[in-house]
Amino acid sequence: MQISLRAIPLAVLVAAGLIVPVPAQETQPSCKRCSATFIHKEEIQAYLRRAPAAIPVLDQQVRAIDAGKTNVDIGVVYRGKLTGDSPVAEHDLVSEVYYILDGLATLVTGPDVLGLKRRPADDRAVRLLNGPGGNGVSIRGGVVHELKPGDVIIIPAGVGHWFTRIDDHISYVMVRVDPDKVTPLKDENASQMDLHGSGR
Repeated sequence: MQISLRAIPLAVLVAAGLIVPVPAQETQPSCKRCSATFIHKEEIQAYLRRAPAAIPVLDQQVRAIDAGKTNVDIGVVYRGKLTGDSPVAEHDLVSEVYYILDGLATLVTGPDVLGLKRRPADDRAVRLLNGPGGNGVSIRGGVVHELKPGDVIIIPAGVGHWFTRIDDHISYVMVRVDPDKVTPLKDENASQMDLHGSGR
């Protein structure tokens, strides 16, 4: 004869150790009394307008916000036509999320970066955008992604990413997740100073 646990009173199940009551735990927000950050479309467009046709890559930080346990950074990236070899990028501590706005490209990702060389500490990308990491020459066993407008790709810290084809250009919003807080903060005021030529 089988007995259903539903037929046994809850107190008996608890006493027999078949059900262990879990005390309610108080959780606290990881970003206590923080404010939300809103970025107008016009501000994103202003950064994109700064990308001249002659420059191969323009990676600009729009905001870098303390969100409690992590910093969250918003950047705008424009990449022009790829005419030669591009390096593989790898960031040790910062994960990245791309939301493709415009253009088409092929991106290869994977952790096995060949010829990886550390970027110097005074490199602009290390100081301002994505912290310590390196550049390589290719990715062994990489996964190929064909990027188009509306696509999203998540690149965890330590994963190499390598543009192998850009026929004309590609632009995307970049979300950087920085739990070690290696990138400097950038608020709206600093962003406006940057756009008007008096900031970074």
